[in-house]
Amino acid sequence: MTNIKIPKRVSTALINSLGAGVVPRVGLEHIAVGREKELTALLQDLDNIAEGGGAFRFIVGRYGSGKSFTLQLIRNHAMERGFVVADADLSPERRLVGANGQGVATYRELMQNISTKIRPDGSALTPILEGWINGIQNQVAKDTGMRPNDDGFDDKVEAKILEAIKNTEGLVHGFAFATVLTTYWRGYRLDDDSKKNAALRWLRADFANKIEAKSLLGVRDIIDDESWYDYIKIFAKFVADIGYRGLIILLDEAVHLYKIGHSLSRQNNYDKLLAIFNDIMQGKAENLGIYIGGTPNFLEDSKRGLFNDLAWRRRTAKSRFAQDFQDTSGPVFQLEALTEQEILILFRRLADVHATHYGEQQKLTNDNFQEFLQEVVNRLGANALLTPGEIVRDFISVLNILQQNQELTLTKLLHGSSFSLTAASKTSDVNENSEFAEFTL
Repeated sequence: MTNIKIPKRVSTALINSLGAGVVPRVGLEHIAVGREKELTALLQDLDNIAEGGGAFRFIVGRYGSGKSFTLQLIRNHAMERGFVVADADLSPERRLVGANGQGVATYRELMQNISTKIRPDGSALTPILEGWINGIQNQVAKDTGMRPNDDGFDDKVEAKILEAIKNTEGLVHGFAFATVLTTYWRGYRLDDDSKKNAALRWLRADFANKIEAKSLLGVRDIIDDESWYDYIKIFAKFVADIGYRGLIILLDEAVHLYKIGHSLSRQNNYDKLLAIFNDIMQGKAENLGIYIGGTPNFLEDSKRGLFNDLAWRRRTAKSRFAQDFQDTSGPVFQLEALTEQEILILFRRLADVHATHYGEQQKLTNDNFQEFLQEVVNRLGANALLTPGEIVRDFISVLNILQQNQELTLTKLLHGSSFSLTAASKTSDVNENSEFAEFTL
């Protein structure tokens, strides 16, 4: 079989991540199988967002079904298409709202993880701002024939900057946002790091009180639990105005909202989520997409899930005419099980990546892939095939062993007395509400 072309850096990330049971950040296109309908709909979302629209989707599936994988796939496609992307995992410390600032903690995590195509590993806020300013300077120089040190050059740049951020001033909290960006520019212009750092701190929600913000930046507002989503909307509008196609927000591990023990606190988070959902679906947010990964219980549990709220049930329940079909235009993607044929294709792609990484020819045959699949069915039962997470982890382990022991065959390995599947896979009755239920491929 022919090896594929893939950089060593990418193949290393894929093998290490999948072998450890976590979702890789890069190279997903080399191993993605199935989900064609979902991906087509998600790419259509990106087109709509780029045209000034909004999108809100729940990615819902059982333990190990590929929720996190799908979110990462969205992330990579969005960056490749010129979007700014920010992602965060919800947790007891990071929610949508909370008495101890858990909402703004989520915002801080998102701002820390802001990424672009040329800065895919996060911390892209400063490069975005400086790239924007440099672009305006280059445009002014081109239009006027002036040089950066010429008298009046900076004034013309500032006029362009004020013009660029004017569109945000009409939004809720937009004037404060525009004032802070202007301060950042003036710090950049004067080579004043204190001004730039104060502006960045404010944008990252690192100001503890309004007095400090007023003193350093001349604004009376700070980003807090109540206002953080408003600033997400402003930032989406801003990045679209300066040349990006929009902002994509990815929130994984929504099971942590479902697990909130205090019913009022849990409901407050669901209400905040509903307000965000309504805002986007009603067209009040421009160039913004939000994607949230969660388990079926998070959505459908009638006591603790979103379905406990009739407003949520009305918005997200399947139409009675589409009970046996996936409606990819709706707000909920229920991830279906991979078919046996899709799992075999997945094995082939993993084997190709593995062989390419080690500079070897891929030696496993279709019969070998079928043999491994049958072994999983025999040992775990057919229900295990509903979720690829642990199957992939086992398969990567098998590939590693075969690579390290060239005389060994797959058949001998599978039927040897020492071969066993991973501990998590041996239990078919996975507790989807457990603390670790969401942390897999």
